[in-house]
Amino acid sequence: MNKNIFNRMKVSINKAYYTATRYDVDATFAYLYHEKELSIEELGKFVRISDQFMPIDKNHYFIHFAFTSHNDAFKASQNLIYHLDKHFNDASSSIAIDTFDTSKTSTIVYNRLVQILNEIKQNPYSRIEDEEVLNGIV
Repeated sequence: MNKNIFNRMKVSINKAYYTATRYDVDATFAYLYHEKELSIEELGKFVRISDQFMPIDKNHYFIHFAFTSHNDAFKASQNLIYHLDKHFNDASSSIAIDTFDTSKTSTIVYNRLVQILNEIKQNPYSRIEDEEVLNGIV
């Protein structure tokens, strides 16, 4: 990953941690993969205005579901997958979600999301997973 992109993601994570600690609000981080190139404008049509997202490369986006519990982020991810499937007329999207934990560094958050996404790609029936998929990995 480009150093500038990683630094932007790190700032986004640190802001979420600050907001969570200061105001006791929920947040959830996710990592979107889409096989076809997905523009910022296209993705912006399918997420809430309060959600923040940043492109990592032409197929991946880091998403910060602001003020959103883990369960609500899962539902938002289901809605996002539905809209992307409908828009592109395919089923090539998948989303990794990690539990919000202010003790995790930004590097750990990113690495866990990538690891969850890799597990999703190994299972053709799974499109949205959270850290529970990592429990079976030794």
